[in-house]
Amino acid sequence: MTQQPAITYRTESDSMGDKQIPSTVYYGIQTLRAVENFPISGIKPLSTYVDACVLIKKAAAIVNGKLGCIPEDISQALIEAADEVLAGNLRDQFVVDVYQAGAGTSHHMNVNEVLSNRALEIMGDQKGNYKRVSPNDHVNYGQSTNDVIPTAIRIGGLLALEKTLFPALSGAIAALDKKAVEFQDIVKSGRTHLQDAVPIRLGETFRAWAQILREHTARIATASGDLTSLGLGGSAAGTGLNTHPEYCEKVAQILAELIGKPLKPAPHLMAAMQSMAPFVNVSGALRNLAQDCVKMSHDLRLMDSGPKTGFKEIQLPPVQPGSSIMPGKYNPVMAEMTSMVCFQVMGYDSAIALAAQAGQLELNVMMPLIAYNLIHSIEILGNTISALTTKCLEKIEAKGDRCLAYAEGSLALVTALNTHIGYLNAAAVAKESLETGKSLRQIVLERGLMNAEDLAKVLDLEKMSAMPISSANA
Repeated sequence: MTQQPAITYRTESDSMGDKQIPSTVYYGIQTLRAVENFPISGIKPLSTYVDACVLIKKAAAIVNGKLGCIPEDISQALIEAADEVLAGNLRDQFVVDVYQAGAGTSHHMNVNEVLSNRALEIMGDQKGNYKRVSPNDHVNYGQSTNDVIPTAIRIGGLLALEKTLFPALSGAIAALDKKAVEFQDIVKSGRTHLQDAVPIRLGETFRAWAQILREHTARIATASGDLTSLGLGGSAAGTGLNTHPEYCEKVAQILAELIGKPLKPAPHLMAAMQSMAPFVNVSGALRNLAQDCVKMSHDLRLMDSGPKTGFKEIQLPPVQPGSSIMPGKYNPVMAEMTSMVCFQVMGYDSAIALAAQAGQLELNVMMPLIAYNLIHSIEILGNTISALTTKCLEKIEAKGDRCLAYAEGSLALVTALNTHIGYLNAAAVAKESLETGKSLRQIVLERGLMNAEDLAKVLDLEKMSAMPISSANA
C-alpha cells in the first residue's frame, strides 16, 4: 500500500486567536472558521459569483496600485492571482456554504485570503505571511463586505444574463419562429376554458410564444439596467471611509472595461448599498418569464397528450424511455423539467423579496441568500430554456390531419354564424348538433337559415383562422 504523505500545517492568527491551516490550501483562518460554523447545505458559491467577486478585487488592485494606496508589486501580484482564478484555477478553494454569516463576510474573506496567499506565492513568499500581503490591508484596501457584496451581486447578475439567459432566449425565439413558418398552414381547434373554441393556425401558436419571449427579454434587459449603478467605494456605511478620493470613479471605470458593460458609480452610495430593489426588480422579471414558461410547457404537454387518448396535435421528440413498467411509453420530459425549474425560480423570487425587506439601518445582512438565489435563477432558467430548445422545440412535429379533424368537428365553428343567423339561432344549432351528432352545416341547411353557397364561405376554416394583418406584424 502506498503511504500517504503526512499533512503539514501553518499557523494563522486573527483577533480571536490562532488556528492550524493545512499548508496546501489557499484560504485562511477566517474561511476555516466559516467552514466550521456553517455546515449547512454543502452548496458552495456559484462560479459566476466567484468571478464577480474576483473581478472586483482585480479592479480594486489596479486602481489602488495606480493611486499609490498599495505597493505596486503587491498590486501586480494580486492582478496576476485574480487572472489565474478567472482562468479557472483554484476554484476548489472557495469553500464557504452559501448560507453563512450575514452580509457575506465569510465568502468575502475567503476571496481575500485566496488572492492574498496566491499573490504571496507569486512574489516568492510563503502562504500565510500576511505581513507582506494582507487579505485585509492590501486585497481589501478601501473596501468592505458592505459595498463589495452588493456590487458582486450586480456584476454576477450581468455576467449570468449575458452568458446564459439572453443567448438561451434568443435561441428559443429563433426555434419558435421557424416552427411558426413550418406550421403556418395547419388549422387546428382553438380551446378556451379547455373547451372547444374557434379555429386557429398551429403556426400562430408558436409565433405567439416567440413574441411572448421577445417581450420577456426586453423586460429583463430593462430591469438589468439597475445593475449597472454601483455602490462600490461606499466602504463600510456608504461614506467612502478609507478610500482614495478618485477610487470610486476609477474602480467603476475599470470594472466597466473588464466586463464590457456601462457601469457607473451610483448617485448615492449609501442608497445603493442599503436597497436591494435592483435585485428584486430583476428577480421579478425572471419570475414573470418563469410563469409564462410554465404555461408554455403545460401547453406543449397538452397538445402532445396521447398518443391514443389525448389531443396528439403535435409530437414532441422522445428523448428517453418514459416508464419503468409500461413498454413503449415516452413522456414529455423536457417540458416537465421546464416547469419544475420555473417553480424553483418562483420560490427563489419569494425568498429574495423577503430577504430584501429584512435589512436594518445601513446594511442588509441577507445578501448571501439574494446573491445565490438571483444568480442561480438566471443560470438555471438559461440552461433550461437552452435544453428545451435543442431537445424539444427544434424537433417538434405537427399532426396536421389530427389538428384538422378537431377543427372541423368543433362546435365553436358556430361562432362564425353569429353575424349571419344571430346568436340565439347559432346557439340552438350548436345545441342540436351536440344532442343529435349532426354537423353544424347539415342543421343550418335543414332549418333554412342560410343557403349552401353562403354557408360554405362562412365556414371556411382557412379564412376563419387567418390572423389580421396589422402594422406590428405586417
